[in-house]
Amino acid sequence: MPRGDKRKVMEYTLPIPSLAEQQRIVDILDRFDTLTNDLSQGLPAEIEARQQQYEYYRDRLLTFKRKSE
Repeated sequence: MPRGDKRKVMEYTLPIPSLAEQQRIVDILDRFDTLTNDLSQGLPAEIEARQQQYEYYRDRLLTFKRKSE
């Protein structure tokens, strides 16, 4: 809080987003909270993504052209 005239401080204007924008922000933060704190949703999604990544690289490593002898 700046030191000085209280009247000047009370004249400060603070920008406030519209209600629609506030709701959009809340929705994003709620989804983020669910994904990071709810083990039944966030963790299974991460496990599935890592499984797909593992399968992709496994297939790439195991399917290669053989050198002709």
